[in-house]
Amino acid sequence: MNVKIFRNILFISLFPFLLASCVTSKKVNLLQEPNEKNIPSYADTLNFEDYKIRIGDRLYINVYSIDEKTSKLFNSGGQNSYLMRQQIGAYSSSDLYTYLVLEDGTIDFPMVGSVKVRNLTTHEVKVQLEKEISTFLKNYKDYALVSVDVNIVQRGYSIISERGTGYFQIQKEKLTIFEALAQAGDIGDWSDRSKVRIVREIEGQTKVITFDVRSKDIINSEYYYIEPNDVIYIQKLKGQAFGISNAATTVSIVATTLSFGGFIYAIVQRVINSVQTH
Repeated sequence: MNVKIFRNILFISLFPFLLASCVTSKKVNLLQEPNEKNIPSYADTLNFEDYKIRIGDRLYINVYSIDEKTSKLFNSGGQNSYLMRQQIGAYSSSDLYTYLVLEDGTIDFPMVGSVKVRNLTTHEVKVQLEKEISTFLKNYKDYALVSVDVNIVQRGYSIISERGTGYFQIQKEKLTIFEALAQAGDIGDWSDRSKVRIVREIEGQTKVITFDVRSKDIINSEYYYIEPNDVIYIQKLKGQAFGISNAATTVSIVATTLSFGGFIYAIVQRVINSVQTH
């Protein structure tokens, strides 16, 4: 058997492995058209609703008034609040007082007392507080009208993928799965985009949803938006202990393998010839 035959046999043996190791565009491209073979279709079930406040959330609440005394009265912090400084949108230079939503779904707000906020939107809490504060102030002469600003702070999500893990802040009301992956710096070529899992906890109940992020249909589906405290898990592609991500790498590996095989064959052949001569 000569070197040429040996190289041919070696190449034929490695060819199926090389094909299996390559990452094709079908495995990694997003927004692909659904088809019966590889890409699933999803029903149009998108029904985005404003986030409803949950137990354990923290609310930033600030009361505005033309009367300085009124502003100071309600912006002094409550019994279950704490003072912190951090960058949160437009409030990066402010003293941010946050209120923890307790197990009974309430917060303790100065002068007003216990306020039910669970299952309400931030706008609904704003309206409710403005009403209750105004009612309280009517007992005092020369009271001024107030305006209340309510925001949920310390909202984030986690990602676990073959590229690594991380926790990221949610800086906007509606965050899509694509924006979440982009914020995390993508998820790596060897992540299985066909089985993205999101672990979501709602009022003590844990739910796991699985979907194919490559499908164009997810834009109009229930999987499009993520929620605070979501954990996004993306496993590795099956059978990919190592692999080849592009054609240039494939050619390089084939050439190196063949060269090494030829080198080994030449040494073995030389030893055989030497033994036969003696």
